[in-house]
Amino acid sequence: MESGNNTPVSGAGVRVKPVSEPRIVYMGTSAFAVPTLTRLFETGFEIAGVVTQPDKPSGRGQAVQSSPVKRKAFELQLPIYQPASLKNDDARSLFQALAPDLIVVVAYGKILPPWLLRLPPLGAMNLHGSLLPKYRGAAPIHWAVANGEAETGVCTMQVDEGLDTGPVYRCEKTSIEPDETVPQLSERLAIMGARLVIDTVAGVRQGSLKAIPQDHSLATPAPMLKKRHGIIDWQEPAQRIHNKVRAFNPWPGTVALFRGGVCKILRTRPVTLDDRQSEPGAIVVEKRVLRVTCAPGTALEVLELQPENRKPVSGADFANGARLRPDEKFECVADN
Repeated sequence: MESGNNTPVSGAGVRVKPVSEPRIVYMGTSAFAVPTLTRLFETGFEIAGVVTQPDKPSGRGQAVQSSPVKRKAFELQLPIYQPASLKNDDARSLFQALAPDLIVVVAYGKILPPWLLRLPPLGAMNLHGSLLPKYRGAAPIHWAVANGEAETGVCTMQVDEGLDTGPVYRCEKTSIEPDETVPQLSERLAIMGARLVIDTVAGVRQGSLKAIPQDHSLATPAPMLKKRHGIIDWQEPAQRIHNKVRAFNPWPGTVALFRGGVCKILRTRPVTLDDRQSEPGAIVVEKRVLRVTCAPGTALEVLELQPENRKPVSGADFANGARLRPDEKFECVADN
């Protein structure tokens, strides 16, 4: 299953429908991009090649891992290419040889250079996980959840030289459930997006679908996640902290200090709290329920957490095993 930078790899798959135009080069890396690749293949579009990020070390053992898109492409017996850069002559030669009519991009992870955008006659199309122009950037689903949005969606757009600034082909909306996490929402949006890409490709091919420019004055950012985004500030309202817990697990994780060790807060529920005298971060345990005081009148029920160097446990088991003292608190992790 290994490949060189520009060497195709094949696996075992079965095409279920006849090939149809246009000739597509698919660019994707993460699990979010797998449903679209699968739908393009099953619908019968000609996929000249799948371009994905190079294999890299991952996990505690730092074993070299292939991307989810590479694994799916191998299964479907599609040619796989993993250029280390899109900015050199080797990359240009690769794409010229593949001769795409259309490039479809989903969660690839790098900005496409201008020469590549000009190469295919039908241009390059991207699937983005927000309702553009809201949440442009690397982490649109995370920031929609972290900011407590009630709805989001997916858009197909024409790629230009900006960051998610190109004109939009189509959008589809969906509500965000109050306790829905980013992994759950991402899975739903990926499936929605796959359907939308199929419809968009058909419209672009037939010339019946025109992209509409975005209103740039309404744009909001969705920057790449950093470790500091997961630091819990117990002075914030419980609902806002709850939204961050939903948004930032598993990465970068929502964390607090307990007895000097970093503790990951994994699942929570916002509640009201009558005791307005407790300081933010104060731990309250009643009837095997672990609550942490937040902004005045609010608290966070901790359903699951992971103490440093230990396995995840329920809030009740943590409270029982830690033998909490009456004055103990969760503190804020230092932002380094």
